[in-house]
Amino acid sequence: MKIVTVIGARPQFIKAATVSRVVSERSDVSEVIVHTGQHFDQNMSDVFFDEMEIPKPNYHFSINGFSHGAMTGQMLEKIEKILLKEKPDWVLVYGDTNSTIAGALAASKLHIKVAHVEAGLRSFNMRMPEEQNRILTDRISTALFCPTEQAVKNLNNEGYENLDIDIKNVGDVMYDAAMFYSEKSEAKASFKKIEGDFVLVTCHRAENTDDPSRLRAIVNSLNEINKAVKVILPLHPRTKKMMEKEGLSFAFETTDPVGYFDMVELLKNCKFVITDSGGLQKEAYFFNKPCITMRDETEWIELVDHGVNTLVGAKQEKILAAFSEISNKTIDFPKGLYGDAKAAEKIVNYLIENN
Repeated sequence: MKIVTVIGARPQFIKAATVSRVVSERSDVSEVIVHTGQHFDQNMSDVFFDEMEIPKPNYHFSINGFSHGAMTGQMLEKIEKILLKEKPDWVLVYGDTNSTIAGALAASKLHIKVAHVEAGLRSFNMRMPEEQNRILTDRISTALFCPTEQAVKNLNNEGYENLDIDIKNVGDVMYDAAMFYSEKSEAKASFKKIEGDFVLVTCHRAENTDDPSRLRAIVNSLNEINKAVKVILPLHPRTKKMMEKEGLSFAFETTDPVGYFDMVELLKNCKFVITDSGGLQKEAYFFNKPCITMRDETEWIELVDHGVNTLVGAKQEKILAAFSEISNKTIDFPKGLYGDAKAAEKIVNYLIENN
């Protein structure tokens, strides 16, 4: 059996590595990896692939910096040619990027089976390109691998149980990755260990960085929080650019963006997390860290329902109130929200059994 895996960004490579490791142990399945180059990342050198134990792509495009339509169209054309050449049994796509929908569309139009990992997630905000991508990918897939029971419920609410599409709650491949790499992160991290309590912060979403009032509220909030506990913020280039444009500055020293091993170590050692990232909300939970999320909605609603994640949008009073509350209470972390760290094994077994 042959799988073509389509991915376009560093986080997707980390997720896909969990499946690739299972595939490498099987003699009855092979994998061809296509990297669209959607998110240019100068850190994705041979060293990155070697350290992360990730197979290097068989095909690598450099499709980035275009509009959504131009980017997706170019990906669709190039992926189609590869699928005609490779003739896979399955095309495997992850998440909600333009690479995801392009891979799924190319395969679907060639009548090749599509498997979508991280299926069923919904923010219920159709202004988000990611929401459009994930919904469309789910609809044209053959198999939907959900990370949570809530994702399954979302699909059932949309009538997917009436469609000829298999829905499986396999757990979250990011949980597989976090558990695997957490055993290696201390030895491989380059970030200097931080003494004492600190809060780990990330901020990069366009809804926050491109809105001056939201960005100002976030900067002011973090400056206040830093008076009580040290803030560690790997500063995203987009955030830095927009802060300079608006004349904003932090009252503490930020760091350059960090690699995955450094981020895992920061997560393991921080007091709690403040972020607008999707993935970091889950990773905070993986390492039993409370999270304050600077978004108006989240795909990971089960974290909010269990009280380990607090949605605050970008209002200063809400951010500071959540900080005060988290600082003064003990939080119980429920087990098993994202499976048993065997999602990749379940995915590969399904693809083989349904070849």
